[in-house]
Amino acid sequence: MKYRKLGRTGLKVSEISLGSWLTYGNSTEKEQAFSVIETAYELGINSFDTANVYARGEAEKIVGEALRKYPRESYVLASKVFWPMGDGVNDRGLSRKHVFEQLHATLNRLGHDYLDIYYCHRFDPETPIDETLRTIDDMIRQGKILYAGVSEWTARQIEKGIGTADKYLLDRIVVNQPIYNMLDRYIEKDVIPVSIENGIGQIVFSPLAQGILTGKYKAGKTLPEGSRAADPKSNTHMNRYLNDEILGKVAKLEGIANEMDVKLSQLAIAWILRQENVASALVGATKPEQIEENARAVEILMTEELVERIETVLTGE
Repeated sequence: MKYRKLGRTGLKVSEISLGSWLTYGNSTEKEQAFSVIETAYELGINSFDTANVYARGEAEKIVGEALRKYPRESYVLASKVFWPMGDGVNDRGLSRKHVFEQLHATLNRLGHDYLDIYYCHRFDPETPIDETLRTIDDMIRQGKILYAGVSEWTARQIEKGIGTADKYLLDRIVVNQPIYNMLDRYIEKDVIPVSIENGIGQIVFSPLAQGILTGKYKAGKTLPEGSRAADPKSNTHMNRYLNDEILGKVAKLEGIANEMDVKLSQLAIAWILRQENVASALVGATKPEQIEENARAVEILMTEELVERIETVLTGE
C-alpha cells in the first residue's frame, strides 16, 4: 500500500480507503464485514470511513467493533453528520445541537474516544456556517475530533467555510469528500483548484460509479442477476449511468484495461489517483477478494500517453 499526506496536514492516509455506505449494517453480514475490514487492514489500508446515517448507526457499530482490536494510532477513522437521524425537527442538519448530539452518539456506537476526521455530510443552508464550524472547533479543542472535513460542498461553500474559520480563528477544513470518477468529474473545474489553494485534500467516494466501472454492465444486455443495478432498492443512484452512450465508453475503457492485463476497476481507481490533490479513493467491498483487487490499483503507472488515451474515450474527441 502507498500513502499520501491529506492536504496541508501531517496526516498520512492510504491511497485506498474502505467505506461502509450501502454495505455494513445493510447487505453485508456482520462476520463478513469483519473479514473485509481485517483484510483491508492487513493490506496496509489505514483509512476507514463510515457515517451516522448509514443503516441508522448500524454501520458505525460494525466498523467500530471490527477496528477495536487494532492499536488506535494505526488507523484513521472518519464519520459524518447532517442527514436525518430521527423524526424531530432538530434531528438533522448542522445546528450546534445536532452536531453535538450526533458526535457523541457516533462515538458511543463506535466505542471510540475520538474521530480522526468528522465530516459535515452536506452544506446546511438553514444553519449559520459559523455556528457549525464553532461547534466543530469546540469538539476539536476537547480532543473528540482531530480534523474537520466536509462532503460534497461546492467550491464557493468551501471558500465560505475557510473564510469563516479564519475570521473567527477556528480550525480550518482540511479534507473534502466528493464523488469523483471517470464519469463524474465536476470537482476538476472549481473544487480541486480551491482546495489546492487552501490546503484541502480529497478523499473521494464512488470511484467505480456504483459498479458501472467494473465492466459488469453491458449495453443492450440484461442487468446481471443479483447485481446492485438489478435491485430496485439499491440502484437509485445508478440509473443515470445505465444508457448506451456511457456503457459504450465503459466497453472501450475495458478494452484498454484488458490490453494492460488489469481489471477495469483497477484502471478506474488508478486514473483517480493521478490527481495529486486526491489523497485516497474510497471503495466499498462485500468480500475480502474485492478489497484485495482494488488495492492493487496503486501499482498501476498512469503515463501521460495512457491518461490521454483515456481522455479521448471519456470526451469522445
